[in-house]
Order: sequence, then C-alpha cells, then structure tokens
Amino acid sequence: MPVIAIDGPAAAGKGTLSRRIAENYGFHHLDTGLTYRACAKALLDAGLPLDDERQAAEMALKVDLSGLDRSVLSAHAIGEAASKIAVMPSVRSALVEAQRAFSKRAPGAVLDGRDIGTVVCPDAAVKLYVTASAEVRAKRRFDEIVAGGGEAEFEAVLADVIKRDERDMNRADSPLKPADDAHLIDTTEMGIEAAFQAAKRLIDAVL
Repeated sequence: MPVIAIDGPAAAGKGTLSRRIAENYGFHHLDTGLTYRACAKALLDAGLPLDDERQAAEMALKVDLSGLDRSVLSAHAIGEAASKIAVMPSVRSALVEAQRAFSKRAPGAVLDGRDIGTVVCPDAAVKLYVTASAEVRAKRRFDEIVAGGGEAEFEAVLADVIKRDERDMNRADSPLKPADDAHLIDTTEMGIEAAFQAAKRLIDAVL
C-alpha cells in the first residue's frame, strides 16, 4: 500500500493539499495534528492537567482515529493545549503507533503532519515538504480567523506562527524538518491548484 507523507509548518497549505491528493487517488487521509488535538481535548474535557505525561499518554492510547472532527478540534484553545502535550515522548510514541497502523490501510494513505517523512513513515513512497514564508502563513491564518467571524491582530498572529515554528523545529523529540529525500513545495506565491499539480507530477512519477 503506497504511503504519501506530507510535512510542513502551520498554515503552509499542507492540509488542503493532502485532502486533495487523497481524494484524487482514492486514498485514506489522516491529519496527524488532529490526533494530538483529540488527545488534548479529551484531557481538557476530563479536567485533567496538561503537564502530567502519564495521564496524557494513557489518553493518547484511547484516541479514535475514525472520530476526528476537524471543526471541533480546530479551536485555538485545543491547539494550544495540543502543542503542550505534543512534546511529551510517551504521548508521541502512542500516537505514532496509531498513525503507522493507519498508514497501512488499503488502497493507500496520505498522512500530513510535522514528522511523517522523518519518523512516522520513513519508508513512504513519496515525501513532500510543504512550506511558505512566515508572513504569508500568518496572513492566511489571519484571513481565516476574520472570515470565521473572529477578531485578530496580524502582528499577534505572525508572532504566534513564528513561536510555533521555533517550538516545532527545536523540540528534542521528532523536530519539524524535511526528510532527506523529501520534495520541497513552496506555496508562498503558489495557489492550491498549482501546488496540487506540482505534487501530482511527483506522485505520478513514483506510482
């Protein structure tokens, strides 16, 4: 079963691209970031602390990958909580095992996240690293918040994006970085259609 691994920083467009690729090839899709968010939400719902690794790891083992609701899990507070538990090795270990099991689904799977090509599926048939400038990613996030009826200041959103990049890239366990054999797709000046066509050419050459 072919696996397509897609990594990259927040708001680079990897989620939209991943869903489009999965739909095109008839593959299963997993946004691995939602698995951490689901674990964080379960902890918050149960009133449990976010700094107890043992309890967080136990919750991670119970996450149901078939019941990940993007609209619920995309809440900002859940994202903040998720980033706190995502640095815990035992939480990562539990969720990585679940993600690997998902990757074996027929006829194929597309997984997107921060460490798919480097840690979760290092033998993936195709590895893509989707990125864009911090300013462009912050503008996308800002527009998304405003379109959803929320309020935001661009400078604050940009600072948040930069802070999150630093946290993801500098964590000891599974830092965000391109796999050595990953193909880079920079969406700074590229729309989703152009990014999809670029990805499709790379994938078709392998599959």
